[in-house]
Amino acid sequence: MAQYSRIAVATQMKETGIVPVFYHQDVNTCKEILKACYEGGARVFEFTNRGDFAHEVFAELVKYASRELPGMMLGVGSVIDVGTTALYLQLGANFIVSPVINAEMAKSCNRRKVAWMPGCGSVTEISYAEELGAEVVKIFPGAQVGGPSFVKAVKGPLPWSSIMPTGGVSP
Repeated sequence: MAQYSRIAVATQMKETGIVPVFYHQDVNTCKEILKACYEGGARVFEFTNRGDFAHEVFAELVKYASRELPGMMLGVGSVIDVGTTALYLQLGANFIVSPVINAEMAKSCNRRKVAWMPGCGSVTEISYAEELGAEVVKIFPGAQVGGPSFVKAVKGPLPWSSIMPTGGVSP
């Protein structure tokens, strides 16, 4: 079960200003990266669901973070369906990030007050995601959708939107 509410996660994301995203099949490598990010000040971390048995690595990371990294909010990305959402919620995900909008995923997360951040590429998709309860939307792929100028343009008609660009983003 999630340790942090969707509001707590969204607030921490805004305060930190960055969410590291990482995947590796080796749990020890993941622990080292997670700890380095924590020591660098990150308190929100997205593990991507990209490889075989990724959920097993994530389960170990949740236990590790709970023991060793107080305040670390672990979530999972690259989730595209409600079954995978349910699996990660059961393993303790504090948020779910998706490259797509899936209303069933939103409902599953909303039932547990867990943050759901769908990928959006238009103002219509952003508005729909917010209607489904998304506190933060993911602009994906960030560079291809329009980068900083797209985010700036969206904030005109939707100043309340919280936007997290992902993919093709550089400092």
